[in-house]
Amino acid sequence: MTLNGWLQILFYFVVVLLVTKPVGVFMAKVFNRERTFLDPVMRPMEKLLYKLTWVDENHEMRWTEYCISMLLFSGVSMLLLYVFERTQQWLPLWLNPQKFAAIPQDLAFNTAASFTTNTNWQFYTGEQVMSYFTQMAGLAYHNFASAAVGIVLAIALIRGIARREKDTIGNFWVDTTRTFLWVLVPACIVYALLLVQQGVIQNFKAYDTVKVLEPQQVQRVGQDGKPVVTPDGKPVMDTVTDQTIAQGPIASQEAIKMLGTNGGGFLNANSAHPFENPTPFTNFLEMLSIFVIPAGLTYTLGRMTGSQKHGWAVFAAMAILSIAGVVVAYWAESQGNPLLQGTDQHVSALQPGGNMEGKEVRFGIANSALFTTVTTDASCGAVNAMHDSYTPLGGLVPLVNIELGEIVFGGTGAGMYGILIFVVLSVFIAGLMVGRTPEYLGKKIESYDVKMAMLYVLIFPLIILVMAAISALTPSGLATLNNAGPHGLSEILYAFSSMAGNNGSAFAGLGPNLWYNIAGGFTMLIGRFLMMVPMVALAGSLVRKKAVPPSAGTFPVTTPLFTVLLVSVILIVGALTFFPALSLGPILEHLLMHAGKTF
Repeated sequence: MTLNGWLQILFYFVVVLLVTKPVGVFMAKVFNRERTFLDPVMRPMEKLLYKLTWVDENHEMRWTEYCISMLLFSGVSMLLLYVFERTQQWLPLWLNPQKFAAIPQDLAFNTAASFTTNTNWQFYTGEQVMSYFTQMAGLAYHNFASAAVGIVLAIALIRGIARREKDTIGNFWVDTTRTFLWVLVPACIVYALLLVQQGVIQNFKAYDTVKVLEPQQVQRVGQDGKPVVTPDGKPVMDTVTDQTIAQGPIASQEAIKMLGTNGGGFLNANSAHPFENPTPFTNFLEMLSIFVIPAGLTYTLGRMTGSQKHGWAVFAAMAILSIAGVVVAYWAESQGNPLLQGTDQHVSALQPGGNMEGKEVRFGIANSALFTTVTTDASCGAVNAMHDSYTPLGGLVPLVNIELGEIVFGGTGAGMYGILIFVVLSVFIAGLMVGRTPEYLGKKIESYDVKMAMLYVLIFPLIILVMAAISALTPSGLATLNNAGPHGLSEILYAFSSMAGNNGSAFAGLGPNLWYNIAGGFTMLIGRFLMMVPMVALAGSLVRKKAVPPSAGTFPVTTPLFTVLLVSVILIVGALTFFPALSLGPILEHLLMHAGKTF
């Protein structure tokens, strides 16, 4: 650990704090339909879209209609992406210069579910299987659409909290349109141009093939992703003399990949690849863009509910959890690997020190640990380092971040409505402590509200632990696992946590097969949409409630005490649910590593 590393981390969180208010104010104006500086350009386009699609912008929806509209929109979008993947060999050939074939059925299903749910889990190598058309019209479109869905549902829940004795929470089609036109598209245009200026490529060229300076001997890898060996166990080696350099429209997809907390990379190496993330500035910009909208929504919450202090209290809870994760990850990776006894792993003028396996030298340990923490805080899934190569405690941080429910700032919108579920539970617990009906910003929290909140909370660990257990006990689940022991369990647990949490990052020792493609696809759909339904139902319940004046027994939700309670509830729920599994995975691996053992 170095002072320079800590200063870079501190600078990042200061900038996040500074952008929170302006972004939050702008989004509040957009969804309250107040005038903004973009109105002269976007308002005519908005009206035209409503006219073409027969949308009545003045029509307000009950929670059931809002939820059904969201499910239909997502379902049709998913089907369209599946069709694109299965027919990409026949779609515009000039957007498929490598002449890639159709994606296999099970992988196409997994990918369609992945991008529709804002997960962007990738069981494939993007530059080797996806045409430019599929990347742009399919994957990049879903990066916009899934991010927009998360944002508008967060706004719907905020309206449910803010409005009094109403039946409606907004109009899904209007909210989605305004998210596209006012928030995501303009920001991504500017963002993509900045990336191009920094060296991120944006073209439609066919791939380049060049001769390597020094031919390399590499072990052959089979279609199952495993090394090929001869009958007597010797590795089968190939001589590599050529290198294929991928091209494509990367900058445009990179922008929404990060801003929409999607994470799916155009290239397999994701944000560790210099074509996606070439400079320290782009690395900082990509990390910042992951938190911009989730952090801004905390200010939007305060502004729309009329309690700005409450918005800051929620922001503080998120920031505390995020900073704690960075501290642990940076410390763990800076300690190095105890199994490498006698190796100099200290910081010096000639080396960065610590555990540099799987990390880019141009980013170092501090920016790798920060990126890893930020991307798993925010259900983004983009990576600039290999999570599977982290130390056990360093790898524990992103795993715990996901298993807390992806609410540490969280995904675009998803983090906000996720943490509001914990806010309701925290207020309920506070009410039990004083023996009175809990109140939240002037509304009584009753049994129906708590049931919906608990349903949301229970679905998440249920799908993760059940699917991980099945995978750990079946031949199909173990067939593509490259590591045994606790690290192998961590890889399985991380995979289903990432998919259920709609994150998309991975411990890369787990390979694809029919089981993981199908089970993973349904895990992502359940982790997204089955959890959304009780959340929207909660919004419908809250919006109908009348306001009650605060009393001496009302628990304030604007104080440091509330922030402490909220953080405690989040940690207790996460610890009680996942601690046994974590004890058999990364925690046990850490103890074994320090005992001089490994698998």
